[in-house]
Order: sequence, then C-alpha cells, then structure tokens
Amino acid sequence: MDSLTQFTLGATVSAVLLGRHIGYQKAAIIGGLMGTVPDLDTFAPHDDPVEKFVAHRGPSHSLVIQALVAPVFAEPLVRLFKSLKDHRILTYLAVYLMFATHALIDAMTIYGTKLLWPIIEEPFGVGSIFIIDPLYTLPLLYVTIWAFFVRDHSPKLQRALIGAMVASTLYMGASYALQLNAAHKADTWLAEKGISPERTLTIATPFNIFYWRTIAIDDDRYLNLYTSTIGGAPTLYSHPRRSDLEGCLAGNAQFQALSAFTKGFYSINADDDKMIFSDLRMGLTPDYVFQFYIADLIGDAPQDIELAIRQTVKRGTKGDIPWLRAGILGAQTSRIAEAATRLGDLDVLTSRAAANEIPCG
Repeated sequence: MDSLTQFTLGATVSAVLLGRHIGYQKAAIIGGLMGTVPDLDTFAPHDDPVEKFVAHRGPSHSLVIQALVAPVFAEPLVRLFKSLKDHRILTYLAVYLMFATHALIDAMTIYGTKLLWPIIEEPFGVGSIFIIDPLYTLPLLYVTIWAFFVRDHSPKLQRALIGAMVASTLYMGASYALQLNAAHKADTWLAEKGISPERTLTIATPFNIFYWRTIAIDDDRYLNLYTSTIGGAPTLYSHPRRSDLEGCLAGNAQFQALSAFTKGFYSINADDDKMIFSDLRMGLTPDYVFQFYIADLIGDAPQDIELAIRQTVKRGTKGDIPWLRAGILGAQTSRIAEAATRLGDLDVLTSRAAANEIPCG
C-alpha cells in the first residue's frame, strides 16, 4: 500500500508494543521508519524495467526473510534504550511485526507480494483493497499523530492505539468478505448472460471497498464489469485484447515475464508500430499504471527491442470521481472513459471487441 499507510501502521504497531517502555513519541517514529523499510527494494538498481516491475515486493517482503533480519534491526534498539534490555524478545517481536504487517497488507492489494520467498516464489495478491484507501488509513493516522505528542505512558492512548489496530484489521477483513460477494455476483451475472470467460478477477476500484471491477478474459476481448455492494444493476464494457498478437511474441522474453506476472490479465495493443503490453489489474481503462513497449511491429512481424520501455501514463480520467461516488451508492452510470464500449443487454451475447488480426511473419 502507499507509504503513508505503511508508516502509520508501523508506528501504531511499535507504539502499542514499545510505547510504555521508551515513550510513545519515540516508538511511533521508530515504528514508522521501520514500517517503510521493506519498500527500500524500490531503490535497488535495475537496468531492465520489466525486471524491476516483477522484482518489487520480493525478498524484502518475505515473512521468512523478515524473521531472519528482524534481530539485526532490533538489537540496536535494545542497546540504545536501557529500558528495553529486559524486553529483548518483545523488541524483536515488535520489529518483526513492523515488517510483517507491511507485507501482509501489501498482499491484500493486487500487485503481488512474495510472502513466503524463497520457500514459495509465487506472489500472493488478493486485490480486496486498493493501494490507497482512506478509511483504512485514517484511524492509524489519527493515533500516530496523537502518539507524536505523548512521551509518557498513557492508558487512554494505549486503548486508542489498540482500537485503531482492531478497526483497521476489521476493515481489511470486511474488504475480503465484500470481494467474495462481488465476485460471486459478477460470476452469476455473466453466467446468466451466457458469457463463459477463460478467467475472472474481482478487485476493488480506487479508494474504496464498496464498488468492484471484475475483469473477464473472453477470447479476443476483455470485459470490465462494475458492481456495487449496495446494489443496482451492473455495467459492462468490452475492450479489445488483441490475443491475435500473442503468437507473434512467443519468443519474446519480456512478454513471457510480464504475462506470467499478471497471471493472464493483460492486453496487447499495436500503437504506431509499437507493441504495448498493459497490466489490466492496476489502474482503469485505458490508463493502466503499468504499460510497457515490448517490441516493434514491422510489417506483419514483431521485432524484439533491447529493453522494454515503461510508458508514461496519465493518472485520473475526467469524470471518474463522480462516477466512483455514484457507483458506490448503487447508481448505474456510464464511465466517460469507457462509455463508447459499454454493452447493453442486447449487445452482451453478440458483441466482440473489434480487432484487426495480423498474421505473424
């Protein structure tokens, strides 16, 4: 999740466990900094943008590795603060939890987190919460700010810290329950319309857990089905996926790495003789966060380029905030950026995204 959330979560964990021993202010500062340590992997040098993309949330987010390195970070605290010398095990546990909670909430987003590396290299990504969710973060932010102004033990603050942890944890649990409900609703609706996609994925839309997007991979197209927890009719949009281009990229190592990481939830576009790969899981159509120029298209044949190039993508599309607000409340409204591709009931069974198929030379 975002750095502010990781800072406040680490600060809250630290203040709960160490605040009464070293003071809440110091505990919150230490915990906030420790809570952001796993994301230092973003500064690791990578010449290959694709390698950097798939490597993030790797070993530094592994619960196994975090258990091994926690003493390295905790022991200096024991030596720095005399009041912790009789609480070495507690300090080790606190530091481990500052790291582990970071990894665990990251795994609740959709990007993918290698929680059990190197035992299991497969990344976990639930997708029940967006990378930024104010309702999750605000209780943690409130108690973190409070802790910054309290030096001595405060039973009232201690209760508030625990309460914030409980509230945020319950909210995260609720996100998963709501995701399961939204996925069931989407699968049922698609089946009723006679659509049998190859795979589906239901994830939270930005900043909330009450409006959901189900991505359905359906041959040469992908569908965006939006459903509200509150109710209201779903809205469906169809987009070209250009599956005809996949065969052209069978020998492209960058395509293979990206397609594996996205678990098949991707599209390919031929844009001005450039083949663009988009990860459909992060962002909203057409402004996906992770898009890579992976090959040239010369005539009918792809030509590999030396290194993939990550594309600059604008953030936010006109009308998205009112659309999100309406969707959360159960209103059936069209998203401006996808309005031209929305399918009505009569279109659902017959529509296919237009794709000018090209043979691979």
